[in-house]
Amino acid sequence: MRRVSLNARQMIDAEMSEELPVVLMEITHPLLEAPIRLSSDNADLIEVIDTAQIRGTRSTWRGADPESEPYLHIIASVLLPSDLEDAPAAGTLVLDNLSPEMAKLLRSYTDLATISLATVMADMPNDPIEENIGLQITSSVITAAEITITYTYEERENEPFPKGRMSRSFFPGLHR
Repeated sequence: MRRVSLNARQMIDAEMSEELPVVLMEITHPLLEAPIRLSSDNADLIEVIDTAQIRGTRSTWRGADPESEPYLHIIASVLLPSDLEDAPAAGTLVLDNLSPEMAKLLRSYTDLATISLATVMADMPNDPIEENIGLQITSSVITAAEITITYTYEERENEPFPKGRMSRSFFPGLHR
């Protein structure tokens, strides 16, 4: 069961509320110059280019500078990983395929990128209600209309066993 603050629960359960839950996404990869920061909210005006407005969310989540590193708005739907015992720890992110550059970026990497997700309230973008950090992007399916990205936690079954031995080479302070 996920923990949600009382204020967030009251806003979510209210019949009419001006507060909206927002999903912040940060995609990182060693070959990227800077993380890709995305948001499901378009409340803040980030920049105006000619007549086009670039909108997003200004937040300090994950050390971002709100002025120079905003989370840019993107049309997306997110299915967060389940915390149920028998369910796989995987989720999906579905983005509208608005530009050929999005697909080109996804196809340019052969190794895994990581994604971190946070749910915040629109009026408190610096205080996450829920966080999923360090998820690995395992696959992406690209169609003309949308891009579906699947991400997952590292499987517990993949951890090495036995973990470590209490030997002189690993723990020299134990054998004096």
